[in-house]
Formats: sequence, C-alpha cells, structure tokens
Amino acid sequence: MGEHALLSASSAHRWLKCSPSVRLEEEVEDNTSIYAKEGTFMHGLAELHLKLFLDDITKAEFNKRLKEMKQNDFYTDEIEKAVEIYVDAVIEKINEARANTSDPLILIEERLDYSPWVKEGFGTGDVLIIADGIIEVIDLKGGKGVAVSAIGNPQMRLYALGAINGFGMLYDTQKVRMTIIQPRIDNISSDEMEVEELIHWGEKIVKPKADEAWRGEGEFKVGEHCRFCKVKAICRARAEENMKIACMDFKLPALLTDEEILEVLNQIAELTKWAKDVEAYAFNQAVNEGKEWPGFKLVEGRSSRKYSDEDKVAKALLSAGYSEDRIFSKSLLSLTKLEKKLGKKVFEETIGDLIIKPPGKLQLVPEEDKRPAIRSSAEIDFKEEF
Repeated sequence: MGEHALLSASSAHRWLKCSPSVRLEEEVEDNTSIYAKEGTFMHGLAELHLKLFLDDITKAEFNKRLKEMKQNDFYTDEIEKAVEIYVDAVIEKINEARANTSDPLILIEERLDYSPWVKEGFGTGDVLIIADGIIEVIDLKGGKGVAVSAIGNPQMRLYALGAINGFGMLYDTQKVRMTIIQPRIDNISSDEMEVEELIHWGEKIVKPKADEAWRGEGEFKVGEHCRFCKVKAICRARAEENMKIACMDFKLPALLTDEEILEVLNQIAELTKWAKDVEAYAFNQAVNEGKEWPGFKLVEGRSSRKYSDEDKVAKALLSAGYSEDRIFSKSLLSLTKLEKKLGKKVFEETIGDLIIKPPGKLQLVPEEDKRPAIRSSAEIDFKEEF
C-alpha cells in the first residue's frame, strides 16, 4: 500500500470542517474497502491506456501489462467501458491543448505537493495539462452512486495548489481548471479559479484549519462530512447531536408541536444512520474483538434450508423415476434480464405495450429531493368535493 498524507486532499472536506477528527482517526486501523480497491484498479488501467497514447510505453509493454490486468477480478466489461470513456475524454482535452499550444506539458499520475499550506500535504493528480497559462488538474472518480462536483471541491483545490506549487512559476500560470470525470454515470464537472484567488483560499481558509487539524485542536462539527469518518460510530459530538432528537422519543407524537415534528423530520435520516453506525461498531467489536456488551449476546440468525448441490438433487430425483415437469418449474425471466437478453429496441417493439409501472409507495422526503411532489389524498378529496 502506498503512503498517504495525514491531511489528505480526499478527506479535506472533513478536516476543514471538523479539524480534531484527523488525530482521532489515527487511532483506528485503516481497512481498504472493495470500492477503494476497484478504484485503484481503474486508475491503473486508465494510466496504462494514457501512457500508450503518449508513447510513454511500447505497444508490446502495453499488451503485456493489459493481459496481466485482465486476469484481475476487477476487470469487467463495465470497468473497461468506463475507463474507455474516461481515456477518450482526457485525450480530447490533450488534443485541444496541443491545437492551442505548440508544446503543452502532459503529466500522468503526478505527485502534487501542497505542503506550503498543509503540513506534509501531498496527493496524486491523475492528469495534469499545462498549456496557454492554464493548469488543468483532472481527477478520475470510479463511483456510480452520487455525482461528484468539481465546483468548490476542496480536494480538487488542494491538488490545484500542489500543481501551482510545482509548476506555476515555471509556466507563468494565471488560471487553474479542476475537472472531475466520473464515467460510470456520465458526469463531467469543471471549475476554474484565478491563481491569486486560489492562493488566497489556501492562505486564509486552508492553512489555519490545517494547522489546527495537525495539532488535533479545534471544534468538533457534525454534518454530511461525517459519512466516511472512521470514528463516526463512537464520536461523542455526533452522539450528543443525535441524542437531542432521540430524547423526543419520550414524548407522545401528538404532544409534539409542528416545529418539533419538522425538527425530527429534518434529522431522522442522520439519526437513523448514526444508530446503524453504532450498531455496526458494537457488532464488529463483539465478533472480531470478543467484546461482551452487558445485556446483549451473539446468536445465529434464522436460516432456511437449501440444496447443497442442485445438479445432484435433480439427478437423484430423475433416477428415482420422477419426471421433469414434477421437479422443475418454468417462469419468465425478470424484466431487467429479458431486456438485456433481447436488446432494448427489440424488447420495446415486442412487448413494450405490455409493460406497466405501478405507482410507488408514498414517501415524505425533503424538498430538495428531485422527484416531483404529488397531491395528498386529503387535497384530492377536497378539490373533488368543490
């Protein structure tokens, strides 16, 4: 595993808001998730393709390394397609820079040192394109859940500071462009800043917070940035914040004011996440560390019987004289599987008019949810009467 900065750019969104969390996280073992491993593989595959394009490796070396990578469990058609989309987008940007500048500097997987603003701070820029007074930092994101925006993104800004620190003076840079490419959900996002404005942000916003974080000082803050914090389950500040709402459980709902109900509604998602995080932590401690929690015990959950080997079961029944229609059942493939098998066009042409989508179960969600609001049954009844 490669080295990592204590105040990493990828966790900047957290330590800029909750500076003491960094030193607390040091006490927790770092376990690399399967998603992080998949992301590392994607970056390696993308780097290989871009090095071939830039003539940094020979075709023979490329084929040899690609053959090796294809043996990896993470190499799938989906990953291959995502990397292809990313590489095409980067190549387009490189060609554009070459068309506008005679000799642009193109760097792949470049170490970026932003330590003038963050003690021992460094990261890796997936691609750097320096041309025509602009440094562009490109970052590949392998996630397929939430779209990541480059606008106001502290990770990208720290990478840009590192690029300015390393190349800004040499290439008389006036502007930085920060681009995130997230190919699995067709998301490309860019943000631009004047170098002077970015350095001001580094001096006035980042440096004071980074110094606090390095010393383990500052105020604990609870928010969305807690999501990937390694101590989120046992953080006292987060517990106290959630317990303010949990205490309302002792009131009957009918006795709560509308304002109190709104407060609970606004916090219920975070409260639920916090409770699950605590439960997961306690379970992990019991299973892996032998921790005994007074009043609780580990038990086996309910399980269902299943065949140990379906082929052997079928063979045994057929040998015993049972016919296939008595031991096998036939059913249509699921919609998703059938559409994939037939192809979207044939699927739509053949049975499109036979597909229905029943209305979903009603949910009460925050206003920022992108789904359109529907009328309540009480509102419908009122309008129908009048």
